[in-house]
Amino acid sequence: MRLGGGGATIGFFDSGVGGVSVWHEVVKRLPRYVTLYVADNAHCPYGPRPPEQVQHFSRGIARFLIDRGARLIVVACNTASAAALASLREEFDVPFVGMEPAVKPASQQTETGHIGILATKGTASGDLFRDTSERYAIGATVHIQIGEGLVERVEAGQAYLPETEELLRQYLQPMIDSNVDQVVLGCTHYAFLLPVIRRIVPEGVAVIDPGTAVARQVERVLMSRPAEWIGSEADPAPQQLAARFFASDRPDILAATVEARIGWQPQIDRVAWQDGKLHSL
Repeated sequence: MRLGGGGATIGFFDSGVGGVSVWHEVVKRLPRYVTLYVADNAHCPYGPRPPEQVQHFSRGIARFLIDRGARLIVVACNTASAAALASLREEFDVPFVGMEPAVKPASQQTETGHIGILATKGTASGDLFRDTSERYAIGATVHIQIGEGLVERVEAGQAYLPETEELLRQYLQPMIDSNVDQVVLGCTHYAFLLPVIRRIVPEGVAVIDPGTAVARQVERVLMSRPAEWIGSEADPAPQQLAARFFASDRPDILAATVEARIGWQPQIDRVAWQDGKLHSL
């Protein structure tokens, strides 16, 4: 753990390393906050799992984070947001910020009237995605592609292999043929595929990663709280990020992913599930 920082503690969780992309956007914007990150990679990917199971994992991780001081939790996983965000807000007395497919900005920016969504099965079949599309995709045609196998490739450190690029081409080409000019990334893991995706899509096709928008929302939620809740604005930014990371499997992958983002390799604490609860080892 890196010491330092002021203000409230922010918790993050994902099925694996994908949410690191969101965590990084938040700490760039709010560097003085203590952060906790849980990668439940023992159960990754969440996308094909039943919603009830994802809800169960999400409740356990939220409790784990709250017990360690989290006063705001970012559900840095599109599938978990789709399956569990509403129930988490009902059950726990802390604010939650979730991942919402960026249909609204894509609809506002499209000139062709065609939007592509690359997402997991859990995200694409969830109420959150349906409600967002109904509210914001008026007048636009939405082309949905399930990115089977992509999360597993990111988790295995295979984001830039030729086989991954070929798989992405299979998923993106139908969108390109349908004249999309906006491609929305509906899974936090897909942010790690951005360089490959941009090689595939034609110039002029925007690729929308919602991480920056989530960071802005986290800041808005924190700023809406009383000063004594979030910490003093006078607190200096720490010399090193105050961050702690937990993984239920493959801590080496999480450590390497974080190091690639910020330049130092963090200590990863192992956690395990027992009797439906997440425990430190």
